[in-house]
Amino acid sequence: MSIRPAATLALTRDSEYGIEVLLLQRTWEAIFLPGYFVFPGGAVNVEEPECREHAIGVDDSAISQTMSLVEGGGVDYLLAAVRECFEESGILLAQDKTGKQIGPDHPVHAERDALFQETVCLAELCEKYELTLPLDHLAYLSHWVTPPGPPRRFDTRFFVAAAPEGQVASHDGSETIDHVWISPAQALAEHKAGQRLLGLPTIRTLRVLCDFDTTAELMRYAHANPPEPFPTDPWPAIRKGKPVFLEPNAPAYDEAVKLDPEAAGAVQAQITAGEPVEVAAGVVRLTAPNPGMMTGPGTNTYILGFDRFTVLDPGPAHEGHIERILEITGGAVDQVVVTHTHHDHSPGTRLLKERTNCRVFGWPAPEGAGQDTAFTPDDIPEHGELIATEAGVLKVLHTPGHASNHLCYLLTDQDLLFSGDHIMQGSTVVINPPDGDMKAYVESLYELLEEKIQFIAPAHGFLMGQPEAVVDYLITHRLSREHKVFRALEALAPVSLKDLTAKAYDDVPTAIHGLAARSALAHLLKLEAEHRAYQKEDLWHTVSPA
Repeated sequence: MSIRPAATLALTRDSEYGIEVLLLQRTWEAIFLPGYFVFPGGAVNVEEPECREHAIGVDDSAISQTMSLVEGGGVDYLLAAVRECFEESGILLAQDKTGKQIGPDHPVHAERDALFQETVCLAELCEKYELTLPLDHLAYLSHWVTPPGPPRRFDTRFFVAAAPEGQVASHDGSETIDHVWISPAQALAEHKAGQRLLGLPTIRTLRVLCDFDTTAELMRYAHANPPEPFPTDPWPAIRKGKPVFLEPNAPAYDEAVKLDPEAAGAVQAQITAGEPVEVAAGVVRLTAPNPGMMTGPGTNTYILGFDRFTVLDPGPAHEGHIERILEITGGAVDQVVVTHTHHDHSPGTRLLKERTNCRVFGWPAPEGAGQDTAFTPDDIPEHGELIATEAGVLKVLHTPGHASNHLCYLLTDQDLLFSGDHIMQGSTVVINPPDGDMKAYVESLYELLEEKIQFIAPAHGFLMGQPEAVVDYLITHRLSREHKVFRALEALAPVSLKDLTAKAYDDVPTAIHGLAARSALAHLLKLEAEHRAYQKEDLWHTVSPA
């Protein structure tokens, strides 16, 4: 699938309450992000070089350097942002022949639909009305490449600009069906409450905007602080004994970049059970030989220390795996810390305890199937408690959702999060009521955003970089599904769980609707806890607004 260059423009204005930003809602029939609120934007049209003749204020070589575009073309992104903003919102960043910003009554506004229908181009409008496009009024804010998976992928540059005085925004009624001027903080709050669908790059941009009280402050910041380049270069590695190049977003990419910053091509791009990998100073990953649909390449055990060791998640009670742990540590295991008590994480603790008399940290197993009820910790650490290891201090983070007793551990000295099954690579985690709790899961993901994290070490998979993006994606994915569940509930209520699942999960194979029903139930229980749904006689209803 080709990745199309695109540009997006965050228009802001000042109000008595601070900055407001323009968001447009995409139609529910859209192939990409249906129903989501987005900034105006679209694909870069490099076939219109004549439009450059009307651009002022920015030199292509300078803006291309700022945007890390080796072959140039930065101006084309800015022009695309201006064009798409006019098409989608009716606001045009342009000046008349006197150098004055155009107002709401300028005749060019009558040409908006023609531009949208592509019967006229932006260059022709500039020529006709003697307009110039002051591209220095835009500032480069961020860069985002759509990860693999969606039906369309874009290499998008995000810009910010002050909305022209007097011009009135309006959605186009075709690609966009609603619009709103809203404070960034309010938009994020409504997203968190499940009331407004926002995509990952939109969320990240809104977070940046939240830091400023006025548009002038924001523009000064954006002009002075261009973003770091988005990782786009393939990285060398080894897979099955042969050299390969990993593309960004490949599972092993972030780990390869971290462990091999000189790009020597020495990092293994596959996880092999029983083979230790030093993923950080004093941190070795050892994967158990239990691959499967739910465990991926196997459950990761992490061994922390240099002379005396702390073992995180000993894994299943597999003699061979325990022997490898003892071999690597020389039997000098002082502590075991456990993320949760599912059968692929904690049972190996008993074998290590018998061999080393180590001290065990974790929470006892809750009731329910799939739990290691024999797990008996010596210490039940509280949220925020610190555990000393030779590799650094572990901060205990209670992160319920996948399991009520789930703990993550943050190695504060290295900003490395051991995420257990709270965050997995390449898959969303199972939330299975009653012990699985969707509301608690989403809330604990939000709490992780408050921690300083540089890398995530999951129980299944490779190291994961860009932790904020990883967490935001998981939140967005869950809230997007919740929105679909709620729309199905509104359309069908009163409705059985089975019938609701069939509609809300019509994008997954019917063969796994049984599993999907557990996820749907988790969403419904979250909606019930938020007083937006309720169950009566095995049927689900919506709660009428007061």
